[in-house]
This record gives sequence, C-alpha cells and structure tokens, in this order.
Amino acid sequence: MPNVSGVDLQLADLSNKLIYAAMAVYLLAMFSHIFEWTFGSKGAVAVRSAEQATLAETVAASGPAKAVKKVTVTVASAGGGTTTLTRTALADAGATVVTSGRGDNDDVDGPGAAGTSEKGDLAGRIAISLTVLAALLHIGGVVARGLSVSRWPWGNMYEFSCAFALTTVLAYLGLLVAKKNVRWLGLPVTVAVVLTLGLAVSVLYTESEQLVPALHSYWLAIHVSAAIICGGAFYAGFAATALYLGKDSYDRRMAAGLTTGPFGTSASIWQRLPAAATLDKLSYRINALVFPLWTFTIIAGAIWAEAAWGKYWEWDPKETWSFITWVIYACYLHARATAGWKGRKAAYLALLAFACFLFNYYGVNIFVTGKHSYAGVG
Repeated sequence: MPNVSGVDLQLADLSNKLIYAAMAVYLLAMFSHIFEWTFGSKGAVAVRSAEQATLAETVAASGPAKAVKKVTVTVASAGGGTTTLTRTALADAGATVVTSGRGDNDDVDGPGAAGTSEKGDLAGRIAISLTVLAALLHIGGVVARGLSVSRWPWGNMYEFSCAFALTTVLAYLGLLVAKKNVRWLGLPVTVAVVLTLGLAVSVLYTESEQLVPALHSYWLAIHVSAAIICGGAFYAGFAATALYLGKDSYDRRMAAGLTTGPFGTSASIWQRLPAAATLDKLSYRINALVFPLWTFTIIAGAIWAEAAWGKYWEWDPKETWSFITWVIYACYLHARATAGWKGRKAAYLALLAFACFLFNYYGVNIFVTGKHSYAGVG
C-alpha cells in the first residue's frame, strides 16, 4: 500500500491489529490471574494471616480474662539473612501462631509462591505465558506504528499510552526473569494495561501521522523514552503502595479482633497478599530506583525546551506539574530516609505523588492548553 503524507498505511493498520490482539490476550491473562487468586491456596505469610484471624476470634470470644503475650524470635533464613517473627499466644490456652514477619529478606508468599495449590499454580503459569504472548504482540504493535511513520512511536498520547503500558509489562516480566517472587503483581499489572490500552484505542486514538516541527529532535527519543520508563515504574510503585494500605488495614483489624467488615476474615484477597512490610519495602525500592531517572527526564526536557523555544523553563503547565510531581516524590524519599517515615504516612505521600503524575499526563494533556499540547485529542 503506498505511503500517504509519509505514512505507510499498511504498517499503520498492522499496528492497530496487533494492539487489539495484545489487548485480547492481556484480558485472558487477567482472567487467569483472577482464577489463581480465587482458587489457589495461600502462601506461608497468608497462612499466618489466617491463623492470626482465628486467634483474634478466640480472643474476642474468651473475653478480657484471657491474657495475650508476644514473643519475638530472630531466625536465620535460607538466603543468608535473618527474619524476625513475632508470636502471639493466649497465656492459658496454649495457642500460639505467627502473626507477622519482618526481616532482611523479602517474604516469599502471595499468589504464585511456594505452597500454592496445583490448580492455582497452573492458572498462574498460564497467566504468565499469556502475558508474554501479549507482550510480544504489543511490541510488534508499537514497532509497526513507528515504522509506519519512520520515527519514534510516541509523538502523541495514543502512542505514549501504548508505550507506557508496554513498559509496565516489561518491568513486571523483568522482575520474574530476575527470579523475584512477584507473580502476585500480575493481576494489577494486567488490569492496568487493559484499562490503559482500552482508553488509548477508544478515547486517545490518533491516526499515524508525522510530527509537528517542534518534536523533530533526537530529544524525543531521550526525553520521552525516559518519561515512559518512569511512568511504568511509578505505576508499579503505586500498585504496591495501594495493596500495602489494604493489607495493613486488614492486619490491624485482625490484631484488634475485628473479624467482620470489608477487611474481615471473608476478605481472602488480603490473606493472599505478601506481608504488609514486604509491600511497603517494594514500593519504596521502586520509587527510589526510578526517581533519579525522573530527575533526568525533567532536566532533558528543559534542555530540549531551550533548543526548541529558546528558554530552559517557562512554567508551562506540563513543566509545572512535572516539577510538582518531582517535589512530592522527593519529599517521600526524604521522609523515609531522614525522618524514619515508614508505613501509612509515607504511603499517602507516594499516592499523592502518583496522582500528580497521572494529572500531569491525562489532565494537563487533555484539558490544559500549553506549549506541550501535542496530545492529538480534544
């Protein structure tokens, strides 16, 4: 098919078909993960959570006469580090269960951990296989889009969204390849990718076309690529933070003997997650790892702005909200490093920072007019 205005329509059509195919396979992977979460057995920490709930019910039923005591034990782990376990027991009932675990090593549990049921493990393996297949289709769609216009395929919101979703998936698969036990992260990842691509093809879609003159620069490959990687990593950190808050609320209710309600014993989703401390640590590590790249992204954007417009910084809405996002993530990391903030206070800061990132992407691009108005929508 001949080129039209420098666009290979055949490759552009192939790109669209590959993106739709990837969405369908991601959807199947998401359902496989849901099956694993629903029917798979629980890992080690999840079992301790269930035992903790049972103890809470026993304490509530026995009344104040039953004394509760805690014993903390530090044991060596297989990985060479140490793990601290806190055991809670009824003094006159002889019941002892492990209620929490915090140590130098990450807890190995959650969906996909050792000890899961054969049926749940099979569903998890199928989900991973489907995710890999979808990622290959997704890569093909992004590459075909770029080849159709002979440029980097992230010149508008549709292309950026497709690349952002792909980065999220590749980061997740990279953790699996690195032997990190994060298969439980597959469900929030596939949900986010399906939603992101669905929004991209339905609301943000833009036909393949050449760029406006201001975007004809090698900085497109540098600045925007860095922003895409940061977006995928920030989402992973957000998912870990949100799940941490839910898990922590569940643990607090169990410790207080509150076994009913949205975080009660019926909420098995929280029992199946890794320990709250593990989720909190994972969120911090991801955000700390990507923050220098986000700093570079802003600096690279300023250099590109000087080359394109003659000024490094003009407080354009995109520049302003990028800086606001940077400040809040910096506050989050600073609070954890110097003020000893961990847990819920730090998590709220991380959520606020990610909300600013989302507004900078969707809100500013769609609803605010500025020099960065290359969304291709509205």
